[in-house]
Amino acid sequence: MNPLRLLLVGLLAFACARGTGNPPAAGFDSDGSDPRAIEIADAVMRKMGGRENWDRTRYLTWRFFGRRLHVWDRWTGDIRFEEADRITLMNVHGGTGRVWKAGVEIAEADSLKKYLDGGYRAWINDSYWLVMPYKLKDSGVTLTYGGEARMENGRTAFVLTLTFKNVGVTPQNKYDVFVDRESMLVEQWAFYRKASDPEPRFVGPWTGWKPHGRILLSAGRGKRAHSDVAVFDDLPRTVFESPHRVDMMAFDNAR
Repeated sequence: MNPLRLLLVGLLAFACARGTGNPPAAGFDSDGSDPRAIEIADAVMRKMGGRENWDRTRYLTWRFFGRRLHVWDRWTGDIRFEEADRITLMNVHGGTGRVWKAGVEIAEADSLKKYLDGGYRAWINDSYWLVMPYKLKDSGVTLTYGGEARMENGRTAFVLTLTFKNVGVTPQNKYDVFVDRESMLVEQWAFYRKASDPEPRFVGPWTGWKPHGRILLSAGRGKRAHSDVAVFDDLPRTVFESPHRVDMMAFDNAR
């Protein structure tokens, strides 16, 4: 190998080791976060398929605990949300959209706002339960390293603690995220309603990691699980415009 090529290979390896292949979101608390925690977060991203493949993943769908249907266009912010007799079509960036209840469109402004706010909050919560490991270096996050600990499954994990500043609808929350030392995947988390709480409100597993398109996703959450998890490269615009219910698994490009 010639010296120039050897130098380029070395620089690429150094960049990967430094995590530059997984740049933080604008507003991530780099100064307040631990270098070791950032290193582990970058390793998790690589294990799940890598930042480039995550960025190339456009459409996600899942039923939160087998009930609430979400279809999310990550590039535009458009979502489809179906729960009980309600269908919400909205954009999570602008907060605008339309809602149908029992087949009748909601026209009254206050009622529409209430349902749009409810759809947005459901998307915030439910998407975090699906893709949290991809958001370890998200805007407003401070990431600290808590050493190693034994998980409920008996395996040893690296512990990352996530706290938040001025983001989301519940910035007072805190999470301990357990990254299996061998698989380098998130296999458990602990949720604290307030960062100051001495004990978590719950501890639960992340299981059932499977390939979907170019990335890995986990559906198992202990006694509960997401269903109909899939990734799409293309979807018709009617998914985000039609008030008629859709069977996402009927699309032949579901992966």
